[in-house]
This record gives sequence, C-alpha cells and structure tokens, in this order.
Amino acid sequence: MSRIGKAIVSVPDGVSIDITKGNFVTVKGKNGTLTENVDPDLTLKVEDGVLSVERPTEQKRHKAAHGLYRSLLNNMVVGVSTGFRKQLELIGVGYRVSNTGNLLELTLGYSHPIIFEIPDDLSLTTKMEKGEPPTIILEGADKQLLGQVCAKIRKYRKPEPYKGKGIKFSGEIIRRKAGKTSGKKK
Repeated sequence: MSRIGKAIVSVPDGVSIDITKGNFVTVKGKNGTLTENVDPDLTLKVEDGVLSVERPTEQKRHKAAHGLYRSLLNNMVVGVSTGFRKQLELIGVGYRVSNTGNLLELTLGYSHPIIFEIPDDLSLTTKMEKGEPPTIILEGADKQLLGQVCAKIRKYRKPEPYKGKGIKFSGEIIRRKAGKTSGKKK
C-alpha cells in the first residue's frame, strides 16, 4: 500500500469537508473554499475529524492516484486552515519591487518595468528595507496556484550561476560557478 496514500488527513476544527456524487470534494475553512474532482475509483471517508482515501485494487494507476489525491486533499485542508506562504528575493544592483493592490511592479534591469497582476486568491506584500534585498511575499490557500505564480515571477529573471543575480526563493542556495581566469600566457 502507498505510504503516502494510507496516511490519514486530520481535519482541524473550523474546516468542513463536503463530498458529493462523483467524488467532487469541497473543503471550507477560515481562509476560503477549495474544490477538487477526485478519481471516481477511489473511496473517500470522513469520520471523527479524519479523512481517509482508499483504493479498490493494486493496479499501477490506482496506486499512483491513491497517493496523489491524498496529498492534494491534505494540501487543501492545510491551505484553508493555516494557508501557505512563499517569499521571493531580488538579488542585483538596481533591482526594485513595489505593489499597488494586486499589481506587482518589478524593475529588473530591463529597459522597462514589468507589471504583473497577481490573482485575487493570493495576498501580496513587498518589502524594500535598507541593507536587505527587495522581497516579495505571497500568501494563499491554494498551494498549486501559489507555486505557479511564484514560478512565473521567477521566470522574468532566473538566478544566474556566476554572480547569483536574479529572483530566488528565500533560503534557496544558488549553485555558483567559477568565472573565467584571465592571465598572460607564456
């Protein structure tokens, strides 16, 4: 049995799970509402504040779906109860960030500023403090949406391996390369 799939999902107080016909799951909590259409072959049970996922057979497809949907449902429960947070740092001379509501404005060394609209489901804050790199903080209940938006922002200027300039996740370690060595040949 899948080690991830057989693990139970504990449902905290204030979170309600509604399973309708066809395994359409709706999870409601203080941070919002998330929905997921689960594979109809899987069996979902909610008993005494615990959500469990069971598969009908040992087929490879059922094994894969078992762990996948358990993880997705766990992420939904965690998202609506506590939420997810990602922090991006801009490393580079002259790199700046600011926001107006859900519009993010990035200055990344191009000839023009980049304007990026953040979805309404996520909350955006930016920090520009002296002595620290400019920071973008994104928070939301949907882990997949949060990761997708962070990936799109990071794509504007990926960290390069020589000087480490670019947009990186907070705490991420950039693998550095040695530059060219110049010297006279004899």
